[in-house]
Amino acid sequence: MLNRKQKHILLKFFSLFSVVRGYNILIIVIAQYLTSIYILAHNKPLKQVVFDLNLFMIVLASAVTIAGGYIINNFYDSEKDLINRPIKSRLDRLVSQNTKLSFYFVLNFLAVIMASYVSFKAVIFFSIYIFGIWFYSHKLKKQPFIGNLTSAILTITPFFAIFMYYKNFEAVIFVHAMFLFLIISMRELTKDLENIKGDLVQDYKTIPIIYGEKASKLMLTILSALTLIPTYLLLFKYEVGHMYLYFYLSTLLLLGFLISIWRSKTKTHYLILHNTLKFIIVLGVFSILLIDITIVLHRI
Repeated sequence: MLNRKQKHILLKFFSLFSVVRGYNILIIVIAQYLTSIYILAHNKPLKQVVFDLNLFMIVLASAVTIAGGYIINNFYDSEKDLINRPIKSRLDRLVSQNTKLSFYFVLNFLAVIMASYVSFKAVIFFSIYIFGIWFYSHKLKKQPFIGNLTSAILTITPFFAIFMYYKNFEAVIFVHAMFLFLIISMRELTKDLENIKGDLVQDYKTIPIIYGEKASKLMLTILSALTLIPTYLLLFKYEVGHMYLYFYLSTLLLLGFLISIWRSKTKTHYLILHNTLKFIIVLGVFSILLIDITIVLHRI
């Protein structure tokens, strides 16, 4: 049995894990490696990719930068989260704001150190990334359109880091990125609909608050329609192996999303739709394995 002090330490650990959203970071790390193996460096031997120390440092720097980003985002959104996510907010508050900020600076310092192992260009890249996350959390997040656009760009930036490392400019990579960017943009807008109550209280100028729920739903409809462009290209113009199954399934899920969004009125409805888009993103990460299920055997 754990004593009182041990329980307190364990609770603080879970609180910090909740703040940095460790589960999201794990998915991004997996996604970066799968993207490297199956898409960006598909012509390289498997061992050369998996045991590439430079790639490992880029992935690690991305992970700690994102963790720091979640901390600073939590710092600025603490009051809003009390309204939108009261249970999670109570858990997050077990760690003091001073401790969070100290951890934030330590993580950013570690990110720069890790990037320095790769190159000076990597240091510049991650320094700009760190600043971009802070500036988004501090200023841009409260602005309609630019806040959503910046959030989507910052979300795919870790993949841009490994894209620049491998310098693979195949057209199919940009089509994959377009699909991911559109889904993330939809998720951000759906999250704004979900959090409209807290955003109103904290004077956030989000799209649903400025232009209304109907306009937001129309934008989501347009974004859903736009996903058909990269989906068509990936299904009929490029070779994606058995990953075609994912794109057919995601199209069906987006159709269901589209029907549901116009019927949704409550926070619970929007939460379900938000989680649907998260499911599409996470499923897409593991569906990368379907591009070539024999790749491991052929490239050892």
